[in-house]
Amino acid sequence: MATHVMHPSRRHKAGPARGKPTRRKGIHLDEHLPVDHSLSRFYRVGAGLMGLLLLAFGILGLIDRIGFFDTGGDTVGGLNTNGALSILSICVGLLLFVGMVIGGNFASTLNMVLGIAFILSGFVNLALLDTGMNFLAFQMQNVLFSFVAGLLLMMFGMYGRVSGGLPHDNPYWRARHPEQVSREERRTIAPMPEVSKAKRL
Repeated sequence: MATHVMHPSRRHKAGPARGKPTRRKGIHLDEHLPVDHSLSRFYRVGAGLMGLLLLAFGILGLIDRIGFFDTGGDTVGGLNTNGALSILSICVGLLLFVGMVIGGNFASTLNMVLGIAFILSGFVNLALLDTGMNFLAFQMQNVLFSFVAGLLLMMFGMYGRVSGGLPHDNPYWRARHPEQVSREERRTIAPMPEVSKAKRL
């Protein structure tokens, strides 16, 4: 009986010696974080708050029935707007709500990408302020809002992913330090046989 039990483990140990290299399974950044993970909650809250803000801005702009490409100085919440900007804000707000629902790495990446897009939009529209191509009716306050919203979204997306001093259970830290993760796991697993042997005695 004992030899029968030990036989599979011996065969398993002999496996790598046959020339088949074992591939250590790493932690990939494209894996989804658990929905209840603290980082996932942070990304979801950030996406939800920014999405709600943009949805409210867009809906209020549509309620006022502002022309689609009107540049007459209509404002909502102190920001210039027109029909095109209102619809664009609603679309981006809904996209952020999708990120809030999915959470995990999707929400983190979405926040970062949209944050960069907002900052780029601020620079582009700053250059178009006094031209006939200012189709979104941007004024300086819109440019400033675009910069602030972009920075907030990038913060909501990058938190716990690119900052230093991450805890060792952080999935991004584990992805960047697979060898140290293996060493720490071996340290925690190694004492277990001794404990079970002591219990038998």
